Amino acid sequence: MQAKVYVVDDDQGMRDSTVWLLESVGLQGVPFASGQAFLDACLDDGPACVLLDVRMPGLGGMAVQQALRERGLQIPVIFVSGHADVPIVVRAFKAGASDFIEKPYSDQLLLDSVQAALERAGQARQDDLALAAVQARLDALTPRERDVFVPLAQGLSNREIAERLGISVKTVDLYRARVMKRLHAGSLAELVGMAIACRAVQALGLRAL
Repeated sequence: MQAKVYVVDDDQGMRDSTVWLLESVGLQGVPFASGQAFLDACLDDGPACVLLDVRMPGLGGMAVQQALRERGLQIPVIFVSGHADVPIVVRAFKAGASDFIEKPYSDQLLLDSVQAALERAGQARQDDLALAAVQARLDALTPRERDVFVPLAQGLSNREIAERLGISVKTVDLYRARVMKRLHAGSLAELVGMAIACRAVQALGLRAL
């Protein structure tokens, strides 16, 4: 899927020139004249980033960034502004901005920033998909497999698990092998990592959540 670069700026000339620049290097530029129009159309449907003007009529760039966060949309934000000052820049980065570029800017500076943001977005999306796959496998465990999985991830020995569940160590061995296979875990350390990532246990003390 082709990555998108949303261009949100109330200045039509700036929108047109930025989209042209992006398309000249094979990127898909999607222009919007207002923050609200962008929010109305924005979907989490693939790698993307947004070039966001700080000052616009209606919703300004900071308000749009906040709206994205409230919706849980992890789209990297690159602010562009002809009126940058230290408080605005600090506020933008504290809120998670990927970059802040002052107008007028060089084409290469903008393209480098966009490329870096898209790479981060692509990696974050891959991480999300990988975590979702692990969660799906965990959700597919039978109740008894999960009874073994959680204490196993907490660091209990097979004997301790057997005593807790009132079953034989041999039975725990059997379920342990099944859990490792079903979760595609190549080692106990990998299984513990999966449990923490999916919040089946918490890292500190490995207590069940």
